[in-house]
Amino acid sequence: MHGLIPSVGPVTRTEARRGDVVAVSAAVVLVLVAAVVGRWLLAAGVDIFLGWPPLLAEWLPHVGPGTPAAVVVAVAVAAWGPGLAGRAVWRPLLWTAWAAASAWTLSLALVDGWQRGVVARLSSSQEYLHDVPRVTSVGAMLREFADHILTTQVDPAQTWFWTTHVGGHPPGAFLLFVWLDRLGLDGGGPAGIVVILAGSSACAAVAVTLRGVGQEDLARRVLPFSVLFPGAVWVGVSADGLFAAWLTWGVALVAVAASLRGVRGDLLALAAGLLLGYALYLSYGLVLGGLFPVAVLAATRRWRVLAGALAGVVVVVAAFTAAGFWWVKGYEHVRVIYAASIAASRPYSYFVWADLAAVAFALGPAVVAALHRISALPRPAAFLVLAALGAIVLADLSGMSKAEVERIWLPFAVWAVVGCGALSHPRRWLVAQAVLALAVNHLLLTVW
Repeated sequence: MHGLIPSVGPVTRTEARRGDVVAVSAAVVLVLVAAVVGRWLLAAGVDIFLGWPPLLAEWLPHVGPGTPAAVVVAVAVAAWGPGLAGRAVWRPLLWTAWAAASAWTLSLALVDGWQRGVVARLSSSQEYLHDVPRVTSVGAMLREFADHILTTQVDPAQTWFWTTHVGGHPPGAFLLFVWLDRLGLDGGGPAGIVVILAGSSACAAVAVTLRGVGQEDLARRVLPFSVLFPGAVWVGVSADGLFAAWLTWGVALVAVAASLRGVRGDLLALAAGLLLGYALYLSYGLVLGGLFPVAVLAATRRWRVLAGALAGVVVVVAAFTAAGFWWVKGYEHVRVIYAASIAASRPYSYFVWADLAAVAFALGPAVVAALHRISALPRPAAFLVLAALGAIVLADLSGMSKAEVERIWLPFAVWAVVGCGALSHPRRWLVAQAVLALAVNHLLLTVW
């Protein structure tokens, strides 16, 4: 597999590779400085609530039942992924990529063992499953949801409040886990597997998006990198991995709708809007996800799709509002509890740049190296990468994501991987991506 610029001369190639080294070296320096300054803050008594800055993790070298499988998947994808992606029939290729990404994500989670790596992730006292038994009526839950966001720490009159992750998000996320419970998929094990399978499908959604904007060759080049995404460490298992896939499929439908004409395109645009609208009720931060469908439409100039997509978004917003949950009120309450949480002791002056070091672990060296090659990408792909960077910068500057962004920014990070299509020597970069993910999961015990 070759890069996107096979016609450039040797000097240009040399300069590009030198740029790769400079970009990765700068990221390494950023991570080291973030680690040193983070340790200094902890030693000075500043409770930044990080055991291994800039990540929310603890130093704990270990192996587990997922170790052999993770190594096998990494070797297989790095060795044969680029070739297979370049020649396989499209639809079977997408299913194969999803299966490989699921195997990669699950095996990484199982490095920590089934109980600690999968079951306990979503069933702790701060997670969604903890509050599922509270819901006897979905309608009542939605009507009263905002009334139980504030904690007794900020509202002493509060009788009870949602646990951290339930109250910190709109009810759409919690509602998904309530429905899983109603379907009999209760408990941390089934919920964890559902999240892994759903989150791993983002690789296929990114490929569908690229093909929808007329970049199938690029989609095939990017696909192995989406499969060996280092952020899979946190996709398995955190709900943010599910959020990433949900948003990505919404964008994928926008891209496919933009490639069609007539009623089919309009219906797909409406379906895209329904998915994107619901994404607003998964996480307040996903309002920044609107940059991605805009990037697709700006690149394709198929603005007619916007009307159908907006109609779908309006339907979802109207439904939640009619059910009793007003998004703006929920967000205002979350800002209050966030200001009174551990975020109060996390200095903005540190995290506004250390967060970039944290997200670098989810992106991996290949994505970092590819950032300086954006100009070599076709316009639709470049727009998507720029949208990812824009979303990350805006989320960073907002101060509403102090730490833990290695998982929180997964919905944006999966799009930055598109830049890897401009890299030469993909197998080498795939190995680098896999080595980083394996090192993180075997040397550290991550919380998510």
